[in-house]
Amino acid sequence: MSMLDGILGKIGGDATIQNLATKVGLSPEQVESAVTALGHAHAQEGDTVETAANATGLPTDKLQEIVGHIGGEGALGAFASLLKKEGGIGGLLGGASKFFS
Repeated sequence: MSMLDGILGKIGGDATIQNLATKVGLSPEQVESAVTALGHAHAQEGDTVETAANATGLPTDKLQEIVGHIGGEGALGAFASLLKKEGGIGGLLGGASKFFS
């Protein structure tokens, strides 16, 4: 289980990277990038989904689906908080942090 799966499990439901990938029709790597970008973007000003779309290149409709599957904006806020506690974006995904520089 990835660290992101562990964090997703803490906010409830059966959301895992693999489950989300299957549900939204993206690769697990794309979903991992999307979830991380959404968590990071949630703490920034502006539209969370648009900011994450700009960072990942993924379509906003897919990102909206992911937000819905993880429990909406409230769950996204909890996820963002847990990401911060777990050492931040760079600590979780190493190379994926290039999206957020």
